[in-house]
Amino acid sequence: GQGPRTWLARGQRRGLSVPVGPEHSLDLGGIFPPLATPFSPMQEVDYAQLEGNLRRYAKVPFRGLVVLGSNGEYPYLAPRERLEVVSCVRRALPRDRLLLAGSGCESTQATIELTVNMAEAGADVALVVTPCYYRGAMTSATLVQHYTEVADASPIPVVLYSVPANTGLDLPLEAVLTLAQHPNIVGIKDSGGDITRMGLMVHKTRQEDFQVLAGSAGFLMASYALGASGGVCALANVLGAPLCQLDHLCRKGHWQEARDLQHRLIEPNTAVTRRFGIPGLKKAMEWFGYYGGPCRAPLAPLSPPQVEELRGAFSANGWL
Repeated sequence: GQGPRTWLARGQRRGLSVPVGPEHSLDLGGIFPPLATPFSPMQEVDYAQLEGNLRRYAKVPFRGLVVLGSNGEYPYLAPRERLEVVSCVRRALPRDRLLLAGSGCESTQATIELTVNMAEAGADVALVVTPCYYRGAMTSATLVQHYTEVADASPIPVVLYSVPANTGLDLPLEAVLTLAQHPNIVGIKDSGGDITRMGLMVHKTRQEDFQVLAGSAGFLMASYALGASGGVCALANVLGAPLCQLDHLCRKGHWQEARDLQHRLIEPNTAVTRRFGIPGLKKAMEWFGYYGGPCRAPLAPLSPPQVEELRGAFSANGWL
């Protein structure tokens, strides 16, 4: 349910990320790993391995966790499994950590239903991906209508989620600016990597209670330099502590150290996202002491040469 943990004290944001406009009702500043969903060799959700990974992540100073994002193989989970994963993570998560849960479905009705269920299962924030199956019909006006209805009905704050690499659809800037005015829409996770667009979002929403989260570790420092609040980064499943360190350096204005660290994160990040995707992410997790395990079919494991290439992206940058 809705505990006091969700709404943090005003004025807790510091450093670079402090906007000119109003203080934020909910502080999204910091790093969130979009958790991988562990599967057993039989491709069932492995809750024991999930709990094991959560115990290790508890030692990293994350702002919170994202469940059922793209990296959670969200489209491959049954509705029952989605809620069980959220409940499992909520039980294991310290109360001062935020739990963001993906609740975006193709229809507005299904999205509202799942968002309400996610809130009941313990999510603090709903992360709602753009519906995209009928992408030709997803105009700005249609998307504004969809998100407005979801936010009106949601018992928890909503974060917009634009991930054009997966959906083929960029949530239009004008739609984002309109939706930022909604009292229950508190931010966006933007995975497109267009830094100009992100800078404009920060600039144009500075009077709103709205925060911009970088959707990938490859452009995290650039996003912070333009006023983003935090990052939801696949690479945080593997290199959580270095990403929290990058967040810290940017907040403190230590730009040279931040740049050196950012440079070393670009290749491994590309390897576990665009290049090899979730099978690459899960393989890399195993090298750093987490459970990765198989993906659900049809996502296939990496071939031995791909594993070597993946390993090279980490070792060449001093991580392995």
